[in-house]
Amino acid sequence: MRPMRLLSWNVNGLRAVYKKGHVDWLMRDTPDVLCLQETKVAVDQIPIELKNLPGYTSYFGSGDRKGRDGVALFSKTKPVSVQYSLGIEGFDDEHRAIVADFGDFLLFNVYFPNGKASKERLDYKLAFYDRFLDHMDQLLKAGRNIVICGDVNTAHKEMDLARPKANEKISGFLPVERAWIDRLVEHGFVDTFRVFHPEGGNYSFWDLKTGARERNVGWRIDYFFVSESLRDRIQSAFILKDVMGADHCPVGIELDVNG
Repeated sequence: MRPMRLLSWNVNGLRAVYKKGHVDWLMRDTPDVLCLQETKVAVDQIPIELKNLPGYTSYFGSGDRKGRDGVALFSKTKPVSVQYSLGIEGFDDEHRAIVADFGDFLLFNVYFPNGKASKERLDYKLAFYDRFLDHMDQLLKAGRNIVICGDVNTAHKEMDLARPKANEKISGFLPVERAWIDRLVEHGFVDTFRVFHPEGGNYSFWDLKTGARERNVGWRIDYFFVSESLRDRIQSAFILKDVMGADHCPVGIELDVNG
């Protein structure tokens, strides 16, 4: 049996990506699971074609901030259950997650907060990080296998962005944000991309306004983390840098579902 192919992509506007024809790319790639973040669309605004992609069951979540946030999940295999929240009190109003239980593992598709706008948003981001990790700790203690994917909005190491020195005081590369990813790893999660690609120069986000993508002046802020229990079942991890349509590109893994 072939491994399960899971992709994650911050599309920065689902309808915009749809109008650009990038659903055609999806049907060519045919992942088993596709997780999207920053869809920026209310459920009642989603084109019917996206709700009924051939071969997929689709799930959409939108937050209270109109034209912002939002997540979506497309899956060839219908999950055992799907939740449109993390179940963390005080952090579900923006509806930044879809949690799909595939029986063998829990999949968290999460659009983590961005802290650049203000001190208040940075504080919110850091609190979200802490509560999320507490929640993961509880699930690990319960013996669950976990896959976390999405836009984490933080580059972990200096090799994860083109200009670390210029951004060390900018949210997205602050020491306190990077330390949280250290803690996530220490608590039992694996950065899947780094298992296969220890080198730098690999990014998943580029500022479109400055033409950064053409110069590969980017950030790696989109991830797949898995619990240590799944480490040996990850067959590959990759960044699809040639997929256009947004300021992020898709990232993915192939997971052995046979165990």
